[in-house]
Amino acid sequence: MAQNAKDIQMRELKDLLSELRETNKLLRNALEETQKEKAVLQRERDNFKEQVDYLTKKLFGSSSEKGACDIPGQMNLFNEAESEMDPAVEASDVRAATKPPESELPENKVKKRRSSNEERFKGIPVKKVFLEPSEEERICSKCGKQMDQIGTEFVRRELKIIPAKAIVIEYYSVNYGCKNCKEHGITPAIIKGKDGKAHMMYGMASASTVAWVVYQKYCNGMPLYRIEQDLGRLGAKISRATLANWVIKNTEAFFAPMYEYFHRKLLARNFAMADETPVQVLHEPERRAQTKSYMWLFRSGEDGDHPIVIYKYSETRAGDTVADFLNGFQGYLMCDGYSGYNKVSAAKRLACWAHIRRYLIDAIPKGKQLDYTQPSVQGVMYINRLFEKEDKIRQKHKTFDAIKEARLTHEKPIIEGFLSWLEKQTPVRSSRLDKAVTYIRNRKEHLMTYLEDGRCSFSNNLSENSIRPFVVGRKGWLFCDTPAGAQASAMAYTMAEMAKANKVNVYHYLTFLFEHQPNDQMTDEELEQLAPWNENVKAEIQRRIECQKNQE
Repeated sequence: MAQNAKDIQMRELKDLLSELRETNKLLRNALEETQKEKAVLQRERDNFKEQVDYLTKKLFGSSSEKGACDIPGQMNLFNEAESEMDPAVEASDVRAATKPPESELPENKVKKRRSSNEERFKGIPVKKVFLEPSEEERICSKCGKQMDQIGTEFVRRELKIIPAKAIVIEYYSVNYGCKNCKEHGITPAIIKGKDGKAHMMYGMASASTVAWVVYQKYCNGMPLYRIEQDLGRLGAKISRATLANWVIKNTEAFFAPMYEYFHRKLLARNFAMADETPVQVLHEPERRAQTKSYMWLFRSGEDGDHPIVIYKYSETRAGDTVADFLNGFQGYLMCDGYSGYNKVSAAKRLACWAHIRRYLIDAIPKGKQLDYTQPSVQGVMYINRLFEKEDKIRQKHKTFDAIKEARLTHEKPIIEGFLSWLEKQTPVRSSRLDKAVTYIRNRKEHLMTYLEDGRCSFSNNLSENSIRPFVVGRKGWLFCDTPAGAQASAMAYTMAEMAKANKVNVYHYLTFLFEHQPNDQMTDEELEQLAPWNENVKAEIQRRIECQKNQE
């Protein structure tokens, strides 16, 4: 009986032990799940915190991407990377150890010389005003005799602004008839005075007036309602609807042939750049007013030839827009990482190192900009060194072959070290560093393409600078009303930026085009005579500037 009781007690203990083991297992599993959930929540919290810091920096922080290549007090990461690539550097380690780092050497910066008034007002007509004493003051107080002029003395210099003015020009034809024929019963001959050219501009505005409206909106960023108010102060009550018609109809008629000519010239080049930015167009067919449209920027690369800058309006951001516009282009294309550019199959893509650095800068945690242990800081240091090398190479070498050789010598080892660093990165999923690493890895095959030719661009900063005037102007006029207005804006911006890129006065060049009125019947040779890089055009623009100065 006692044995049976012990057996029962033993079985109960075994069952209890099994239950405890099962409970312990369940608790362990629950603990592991809880720890996993905690890790996920912590990761999400860190990602949200990182996002808040990023948005705060974007909203309130500095927008500059410039930074020091070396962190004070830290070892030079790139000397180590380059020494691994070049064994010859090992022999100079002892000498280099006794030399202070470049970051600690004092910089011999030349202080910028303050410009004189003559330099600041160079090119402005000078009117001399002589301050004469009165007749009474020119009588000598000692002997009472009339004083003689003995010289002049400089007193001061003033800058005077002459406000714009509007005038109405009315043309009358002076007619002549033969009275002798009339007296003898012969039908008299009548002639009328003509200026030899018909008024081809749309509306009553002259070429200079339409050019002034285009200049104010697309170069100075003034919306039409402000131009309307400005004209009203000059005494001309022109509605903004009339101004819009002047701009749209005249640009469509006289800018379109030059626009297409510039397009053909761009397709014939071997180096191109592109970028895009949103624009709001209110009355697009079958689309809501809030729907995003896009303004595209296409321009020539840094090949040393005449710069070409072209804007293109499109309802969407689809890659078909790029493929259609660059159809026939065969060469190197510099752009950002947008996949729509992949549709330009004949072009060879270049990776923008400025975009890569931008992603890594955004991945630096708040307050960790000088923390050498942060992977994002290390990546930025690699790219900063690349930018430093690129600037020095551009300043030192003037031929594209020399630039290519210098890039292969000095920049390729840094890129190889950067790629080696990239392979070792295992960032937290969905973090900003993870996005940066993914962005770079997706463009890994294009990182070294720019080393193939000295004319290839290192970054897409040039096209971003070219599209900036549109972005700045958009803050003033906010939106386009119709697709026709958006495409007219694209052509107007193209002509204005072409003038600026080729160092031609924008207003006088726009006036020049409206006066010469390019048309579809002109050949490319004739349109070439109206291009802003043409020496005859530049001479004519300079002549107009001098005439304007003399009139004032």
